[in-house]
Amino acid sequence: MASSKKRSDCPINTSLEIWGDKWSLLIIRDLMFKKQCTYGDFLKSKEKIATNILASRLLVLEENDLIIKLDHPESKAKVLYQLTEKGIELFPVLVEISLWAEKYYEIPEERKSLLEKAKQDKVAFIEKGIRKLKEL
Repeated sequence: MASSKKRSDCPINTSLEIWGDKWSLLIIRDLMFKKQCTYGDFLKSKEKIATNILASRLLVLEENDLIIKLDHPESKAKVLYQLTEKGIELFPVLVEISLWAEKYYEIPEERKSLLEKAKQDKVAFIEKGIRKLKEL
């Protein structure tokens, strides 16, 4: 971890210190579905993240090499955020969280068909998802 001291060497603790807060995986989720996002795109999500929290989480994700900033092709005042290979490798984690949530909670209809594909052949679904994310 780039800017803070770890509480322990436990791999779960180490991971959660980077992306285990309420917002980081939602930022990563948005990047996985859209491939690139601006700061404003994140602010428009249904979860309504506060601007100060968003800035903090983006910095932590960038410091830990899960995301990178790119120049925006249409505006010098904006940047695009994109997942790094390290960030893309969280795809299986998000799939597992989604499958767990589907088992215990009501999920939107548009997500059900996607999760059915994941359940049919999880390995192939994950491999395809990672390949698509790397195609940018």
